[in-house]
Amino acid sequence: MIPVTGTSVGPVARKVSTQDLVRWSEALAGIGRTGLAFTESQYERERFEEILAVAADIRHAAGGELEPHVLVGEWMKTIGLGVVGYQTPKVAVGAVVGNDAGEILLVQRADSGIWLYPTGWADIGYSASEVAVKEVYEETGIRCEVVRLIGVLDGLRLGFTQIPLYSLLFHCRATGGTLRAHPLECADVGWFPEHALPEFTAGADHWAEHAFRALRGEPVEVLYDRPRTPPWLGEEGPEGSLVGA
Repeated sequence: MIPVTGTSVGPVARKVSTQDLVRWSEALAGIGRTGLAFTESQYERERFEEILAVAADIRHAAGGELEPHVLVGEWMKTIGLGVVGYQTPKVAVGAVVGNDAGEILLVQRADSGIWLYPTGWADIGYSASEVAVKEVYEETGIRCEVVRLIGVLDGLRLGFTQIPLYSLLFHCRATGGTLRAHPLECADVGWFPEHALPEFTAGADHWAEHAFRALRGEPVEVLYDRPRTPPWLGEEGPEGSLVGA
């Protein structure tokens, strides 16, 4: 249990979740690798390598498959020099696609069995909106057009992933195509109404209401993670909730 401070009623104890441990581990690993990319001091290198060792221990405690020393070795392989070595979250692009019946297009991931809107890594040479259109067609066989950006989300904070990523979420409109699941990436695909989403839909309590409002043509702003004070707390609250702005 750790104390959460800064409230009018004093410290409040809460349990540390596995996702907290993963997020803290990845943050420390990013600090360590970025430090190693920019420093020429042997003393500082030793300190940053020690940070990586602590981060690996935390990740292992969170259920990571790799032994800490192996994970440190994998992290060390990714270190570049200077700006090339500056660690940032990966970028994923997702698409909230609607049909004439007001349903949303979801895919079931083949690797995890989790349902989510079509999403994939941002490809070099494509704009973010082009990636959205491409991923929808590749994963579902549906052709679509982009309406607008409706979300910029932190995957680690929402529990979508165990690696650092930002997800750019676009509202899209289906224009044609034939529904079919990608044979390697998707176990299933389908259209779902707002109140009948699959049981294992990732993070639906965070994004579904916002997504269906956009699909209905209601005015929505861009959904994002509001800054929290301090930013390392894992609990959502008035200072850390998802908001439109």
